[in-house]
Amino acid sequence: MKQIQIGKHLIGPGHAPWIIAEMSGNHNQSLDRALAIVDAAAEAGVHALKLQTYTAETMTLDLNEGDFFIESEDSLWKGKSLYQLYEQAHTPWEWHEPLLNRCKEHGIIGFSTPFDATAVDFLEKLNVPLYKIASFENTDLPLIRKVAATGKPLIISTGMATAGELEEAVKTAREAGCDDIILLKCTSAYPAPAEQANLKTIPQLAQLFHCQSGLSDHTLGIGVAVAATVLGATVIEKHFCLDRQEGGVDSAFSMEPAEMAQLVVETGRAAQALGTVHLGPVDQESDSWRFRRSLYIAEDMVAGEIFTDKNLRAIRPGYGLPPRYYDLFIGRPVGQSVKKGTPLSIDLLGAKTLGDTP
Repeated sequence: MKQIQIGKHLIGPGHAPWIIAEMSGNHNQSLDRALAIVDAAAEAGVHALKLQTYTAETMTLDLNEGDFFIESEDSLWKGKSLYQLYEQAHTPWEWHEPLLNRCKEHGIIGFSTPFDATAVDFLEKLNVPLYKIASFENTDLPLIRKVAATGKPLIISTGMATAGELEEAVKTAREAGCDDIILLKCTSAYPAPAEQANLKTIPQLAQLFHCQSGLSDHTLGIGVAVAATVLGATVIEKHFCLDRQEGGVDSAFSMEPAEMAQLVVETGRAAQALGTVHLGPVDQESDSWRFRRSLYIAEDMVAGEIFTDKNLRAIRPGYGLPPRYYDLFIGRPVGQSVKKGTPLSIDLLGAKTLGDTP
């Protein structure tokens, strides 16, 4: 599968997953806090930090009733209008440049999710190196077309999308000039239950759409992300905050710095552990064979004495014959006197008995 290069980073099979920290609205409308989130994400070892580029006006209408009011008991944002939610959660556009510059200072990639055409135009002026389409916009073909026309790599979250809708999205992006597409398996619930992650979809996405696939993860903890790595995820995105106890629109399902650092380490370790199909000893096992069981003389024996389960045992270390030869010796005479603790060898049978049956 084609590798994708973004800055100094190579994304694709054979590399540890590319880890994205999603800031979302966890800055709580404080630029200082937003900058601290960038610092903490870089310290945790992520490869990239993602913003969201919208305003309440570009997202919805300023209405406080009907379809525009959140009443669901299961929602983290119950009791708010959509406009109020997006007003609270949006990242002011004048913050983007200092935040992206802080990413550069740390050597990580800063980029964003645009939610409408004006956001794409704005981000192009800041020369972001790639784009992300959110799950709720993965059917917005005009937006996908505009983003893809930049020619930059495009990540698309697949939350709620059917195979047909994803086919439309990918086809639209490719026809508009985007060659580098990564689809992220996503469950658009906040937080998402692990049992609804359906990670087996990750390799299926890669196979169906001939592109890289990964995970946009709203579950708690790192277990789902590590499992996704084993299934071939090349990109993993997790929401990120400084401290869940301090609140924030997404804090309930966001990772804290120590957790993110653990995720970076463990997904990298999982990627390394995949290795290749291999049977037999590996280099690091070269000294371990000696601790295998093997056949040893367990009592002093004189020439002609019969091997029994008392004087012949399979024990550690492994310098004698393997235990599979045990039945060959039992019931046969030893060919010479031998001391307890002698590793068994074939010449102890004696020449006359080699062809005999017990």
